[in-house]
Amino acid sequence: MESDMRSIGEMARDSGLTVSALRYYDGADVFGPAWVDPQTGYRWYEQGQLADARLLSRLRRVGLPLADIRLVLDRSAGSAAAHRVVDAHLRRLENGLADARRELSFIRALLDQRENPVEHHRTETRVTVDAAALAAALDAVRFAVGGDPEQPALAGVLFEIEGELLRLVATDRYRLAVAEAAVAVADGGPAAAIVPAALVDGARALLAGGGRAELTLGGATVALAAGGHRIEGAALDHDYPDYRRLVRLEPARRVETTTTALRQVLADAATRRMPRTQDGVDCEIAVLSIAEDGTLGADDGRTPDAGTAEGGAAGTAGTAGVAALRVAVDREFLLDAIRAGASEQLVLELGGPIAPLAIRTPGSNGTFSLLMPVRLTEPASA
Repeated sequence: MESDMRSIGEMARDSGLTVSALRYYDGADVFGPAWVDPQTGYRWYEQGQLADARLLSRLRRVGLPLADIRLVLDRSAGSAAAHRVVDAHLRRLENGLADARRELSFIRALLDQRENPVEHHRTETRVTVDAAALAAALDAVRFAVGGDPEQPALAGVLFEIEGELLRLVATDRYRLAVAEAAVAVADGGPAAAIVPAALVDGARALLAGGGRAELTLGGATVALAAGGHRIEGAALDHDYPDYRRLVRLEPARRVETTTTALRQVLADAATRRMPRTQDGVDCEIAVLSIAEDGTLGADDGRTPDAGTAEGGAAGTAGTAGVAALRVAVDREFLLDAIRAGASEQLVLELGGPIAPLAIRTPGSNGTFSLLMPVRLTEPASA
C-alpha cells in the first residue's frame, strides 16, 4: 500500500506545507491522511489529496480562519459556498487594508507634524472680525473637537491668522471641520493657537449680540472682546497636526443636494449598529452612494457587488446599472456635520469607499467638513 501513497515528508515537499503543519491540520480535523500505520503511527496520503494540500497551503498563506478553511475543503459544501467564504475573506482583507491606510495617513501627518508642525507664533496678533461671521465659523467646527485624553492637542479648535483670513480647524481623527472668516488686522502678523473647547464655548456666548469682535492670539493667552464683554484664557500648549495633508482631496464624484434631501436619504437608509471605534458606544452606520450620473442614494452595504448601484436595497440607491461609489459613515456624525453647516444647499464629494466624504456649502470653499469612512463588519459566512 505504501508504494502507492505519499509519506508525510513527500506531501509536505510537494504541497508547500511543513510536516508540522500537516500534523496540526490532521489534529484539527481539517486535512488528514488517507491511512495511518497502526504500528508506527506514520501518516500516508493518497495521490488525489495533493490538490487539496496545495489549496490548503495557499489558504493558509492568506490567513483564512481555520473554520473557513474546513468549509472550503469540505467538498460536500459545494463550490458556491466555498467561493462565498473566499470572497468574504477578501473583503475583510481589503477593509483591513483600508483601516491601515487611514491610520498610516494619520501617522504620516503626525510625522510631518514633528518636521513641520503648525507654528504657534509667540508674538501677539490682534484682529477685528464680524461677530456673526465668527459665530458661524465656530458653529461650523465645534462638533468635530476631539475628546480623547491621549490626543490632548485635539481637545480644542485651532485658530490660524494668515493675512486677512482667520481659519478655524477641529478634528477628532474621525471627522475634520474647517471654517474661515475675514478679519481686519489691527496689530501683528501671522499667528496660531489651539483654543480649548471651554474657552471656545465661552467666546461663542459673547458673540450673540452681533457687531464687531476683537480677537487677540499668538501669545500664551487667547482673548476675545465683544459687546462690552471680554473673555480670555490659556491656549493649549501642544503642536497641532498638519491638517493640510488631510484636506487635499481628489473627488471622483460630486453631487449637489439639499439638507432636506440628505436627511430623507438617511431616514430611509437601511442602517446597522456597530460599536464606535473611539468610545465603544453603539452607533448607526449608513452607506451612502453617489452614482456616475449624480444620483444620491443609500443601501445596507451587505451585497457582494458593493461597488455598483445595483446592490442598493433602500430604494434610493443610484440608477440601476450605473456604477456608484459608496462609503459607510457614522449616521449621527453626518447629521452633526449638516447641522453645523447651517445651510440648506449642500455639495457632497467622494473619492472612493476608503476616502473621506466631504460636505461643503456652495460658494464657501473655505468652510467644509470631512467624515472618515467606516469599516463594515462582514455578515456571517453562509
